Amino acid sequence: MSSPSNPMGLAGSFYAVRWGEKSFVALYLSLFSGVVVALQYDPAAPFYSASTIELLIPFGGFWRSLHFYASQLFFLCFLCHFAVIVTATAGAPSIPYAKWALLLGSLPVAVLLLFTGYVLRADATGEAAGVIAENIMLSVPVAGEWLNALLFSIARDGMVRVYANHVVGLGLLWLILCWDHVRRYRVSFRQHGGLTVALLIFCLFVQAPLEPYRLGVFHIAGPWFFLGLQEMLRLVPPFWSGVFSPALFLVALALVPIDARWCRRSLWFAVLWLVIYGVLTVVGALR
Repeated sequence: MSSPSNPMGLAGSFYAVRWGEKSFVALYLSLFSGVVVALQYDPAAPFYSASTIELLIPFGGFWRSLHFYASQLFFLCFLCHFAVIVTATAGAPSIPYAKWALLLGSLPVAVLLLFTGYVLRADATGEAAGVIAENIMLSVPVAGEWLNALLFSIARDGMVRVYANHVVGLGLLWLILCWDHVRRYRVSFRQHGGLTVALLIFCLFVQAPLEPYRLGVFHIAGPWFFLGLQEMLRLVPPFWSGVFSPALFLVALALVPIDARWCRRSLWFAVLWLVIYGVLTVVGALR
């Protein structure tokens, strides 16, 4: 494996590479299993095709679990990798700003990739998440209708737009944004055999969640990374909680490489935002 050249110190570079490698191993497993799942998925009957995949193909439940949990692992490792890069950049802000902006743009795209996977299930969680996402998009002044038509359009087109974005659009966009960064990595499954085997065994015995509708249930918890935003929606209108608040966090990270003074202030604001969001997530999980 050839390590990516970067301006980080040795410790930061080591941890960034290790988390980056793990995220790629999980991503490859997610992509491979995703192809198997996508071939059986029907956007016209999303919940039916998702819930009967284990009847339609051999080991269908395993493939769906592998796609779900490998995607979760990729996202978590990607966040850890990103956090190491932010910390190292704060210590020595020497990454060209254009490259930093592209890397920062990959963060919301990765969130949308994982989020659309939940929506595509079209179960209780997926349907609730889709409705909330459409309302947030439509709350954006001027461009709301266009953004919703680009990303979701569930009320009008069902899962067709979400499916196209999840399978092709968002993945290609993430790769374009990260290309200058990820092209430097060479990852081998042999170097991460323990992680790969552990994930495969885990998926053999643990089914991916699929929540049917239940009468009398008035509160449906969204995806785990969406709980803080879902709780915020109880307190603040959709635009301010679903668009403005996350945008403030991204702006804070965007200011990190500018200079030392801005870097400290931005990091403190980003940490405060994460603490508040974490508290809201716990509150949402305990409902």
